[in-house]
Amino acid sequence: MSTTFGVSLKMYLGYDQTLRWCRDVARLCGDHPLLTDKGGKLFVAPSFPAIPAAREIFRGTSIAVGAQNLAQADTGAHTGEVGGPLLREAGAQYVEVGHAERRRMYGEDEGVVAGKTAAALRNGLVPVLCIGEPEPVDSCAAATECVRQLFTALQVSDRKALGGRIVVAYEPIWAIGAAEPAGEEHIRTVCTALREAVAARHAHPDSSVIYGGSAGPGLYGLIAGAADGVFLGRFAHDPQALKAVLDEGTAAA
Repeated sequence: MSTTFGVSLKMYLGYDQTLRWCRDVARLCGDHPLLTDKGGKLFVAPSFPAIPAAREIFRGTSIAVGAQNLAQADTGAHTGEVGGPLLREAGAQYVEVGHAERRRMYGEDEGVVAGKTAAALRNGLVPVLCIGEPEPVDSCAAATECVRQLFTALQVSDRKALGGRIVVAYEPIWAIGAAEPAGEEHIRTVCTALREAVAARHAHPDSSVIYGGSAGPGLYGLIAGAADGVFLGRFAHDPQALKAVLDEGTAAA
């Protein structure tokens, strides 16, 4: 499985702020040894309007651009939606699907998540499939629930024989925005179960399982081997913190 790190900027930064952040990340991380020598991957998901400019800033580096959402449909009368073909044309390679905030605030149920996962794969985008248990439970129960969510999210893709790389982002909902991430052993148990489940699905080679949910510097060194990387939010607003996380990835590799 591929070592993969990701950043979602959500809606925290304005357009100019986003581009300044991207330039700083390109300067600090664009030729990072994890990406150039160790085969690691890094993607950044800004707001929709910044995707083309971010692509240009990261051109010539090993940093990929992603989107934070996509429509189930590719084109048509879907006011305010953004389809997979447009995302690809604009420069996105990855796209978040099923984030807890989308599920909670915008009513995206498991059927919608499955449809969007299929839309991503259909358009050659890597879905960053966000899954996680809603309330704190023991690690074995969390692993069972998350594997169930994974299989449910891939049902439409399986039915339509859509393969391709996926990134499974394990984000226990109760840990998103919390002061601390989930415990080390909890993360290791759930991510190990997810890695085994993904590895058994031959339609999705070179996939990854990463951890999100208040992830920041210092965490990856504790969970490397069970998780293939981390998915960062607010802790990556400081580009130096993102570089520090990539340094941890290099040490683990």
